[in-house]
Amino acid sequence: MNKHLVLRLEAPLMSFGGETIDNLGVIRPFPAASMLTGLLANALGWRRIERRRHQKLQDRLVFAARIDREPHGGLRMTDFQTAAINNTEQGWTTRGRPEGRGGGTYQNHLRYRDYHTDMSVTVALRLDPADGDPTLDSLAEALEEPARPLFIGRKPCLPSRQLFDGFSEGETSLEALLAVPLQSESPPTRDSVRLLWPEGEDAEATAVTVSRRSMLTDERNWVSGLHGGGRPVCEGTYSPKTPEQDGQR
Repeated sequence: MNKHLVLRLEAPLMSFGGETIDNLGVIRPFPAASMLTGLLANALGWRRIERRRHQKLQDRLVFAARIDREPHGGLRMTDFQTAAINNTEQGWTTRGRPEGRGGGTYQNHLRYRDYHTDMSVTVALRLDPADGDPTLDSLAEALEEPARPLFIGRKPCLPSRQLFDGFSEGETSLEALLAVPLQSESPPTRDSVRLLWPEGEDAEATAVTVSRRSMLTDERNWVSGLHGGGRPVCEGTYSPKTPEQDGQR
């Protein structure tokens, strides 16, 4: 059995970014490998210029995700933003000093950014190989006492609860995820919940129905700073047993 770290992603607003089209910041229903890499690296206090360190962490990530609670109303919220990108603009950082922009003398930039509202997602992840640096235990420690404030996708998306939620055992990431109970305070909004897992990381669960297999572009080349390539994933649904059904066994 493999040890997996469990993440509970909850926030009033969350953003699982997909491909940005011009000024449209679209989102996906599940967290990307690059987002989880950045989240963990931020908790560890890594700097973004440590590109090879980020790349090695992403290459080791194996995870499955489950939507415990769908976005409120089943809809996405679109935020219309007017961003000042003039190189004279400055903003305060968590390091306690202002930081300027390196852009040109452009004027305001109009853009649209989508968000999930009142959503709950559970992730079970492991590192392969398991004996590298960082370890799952060091990631858990960093998530409990992060070096910097954490956010889920974009900086305004502050988590509403602690992200680290223990460990789970399973031969595969999907098996470990299914062993994690649905959150009682976040009941599913439908009879089945949606899942995402890597191809080859299936579980012996008759209640899981595969609905789609695809190549997902959700990894960043941290050295070049660009997203590219793809990894084979499966999407499907899972019909969890109710407490009444469990009692009938």
